[in-house]
Amino acid sequence: MSQQRQQSMTPDDALAELRAGNNRFVDGQMQSRDLMAQVHETASGQYPFAVVLGCIDSRVPPEVIFDQGIGELFSPRIAGNFVNTDILGSMEFATKLAGSKLIVVLGHTSCGAVKGACDCAELGNLTDMLQNLKPAVDAVNDIPGEQNSSNAEYVQAVAECNVVQTVDEIPLRSPVIRELMEEGAVKVVGAMYDVASGQVRFLD
Repeated sequence: MSQQRQQSMTPDDALAELRAGNNRFVDGQMQSRDLMAQVHETASGQYPFAVVLGCIDSRVPPEVIFDQGIGELFSPRIAGNFVNTDILGSMEFATKLAGSKLIVVLGHTSCGAVKGACDCAELGNLTDMLQNLKPAVDAVNDIPGEQNSSNAEYVQAVAECNVVQTVDEIPLRSPVIRELMEEGAVKVVGAMYDVASGQVRFLD
């Protein structure tokens, strides 16, 4: 990604590129890339066009599922794809200073962190970390059946609710990103990745 191309992109252009990249991934038509050439091209600077906040789940690598190369995405990852001060600061760097046009909050099906939050799991530092997902767990109360990880429909609803809440939370907690959104320079969207199909469904 060149600086000129990054600067010429709109948030909608960035979203369209991610949609197209995921379609290529699902169809088995991923672009051929010389990754070492990209290493050399980006050695003196980087101009990623989007930020993808994803889960640490090994099945959901953003650059792969969106068919992007080196230097094209910022990819902060944390179990449960929630935001905290450190991640918000990283997003502010990525957008305000490094020029990215889009922030995607990417949840996924069968999320272990969400299942743990649904079950109130306790283990070391995981106990505190899962508290970040509790607002989504508390908000979902209209799914029939048990409200725990054994109910796949419930887990899916909590995962999607967590994405929507996180999308809403980013501009509330970051005046820097909120100003960029008001200017039309940056867009924040949510999405869900299906670990069985490889398909990304945007929630916009």
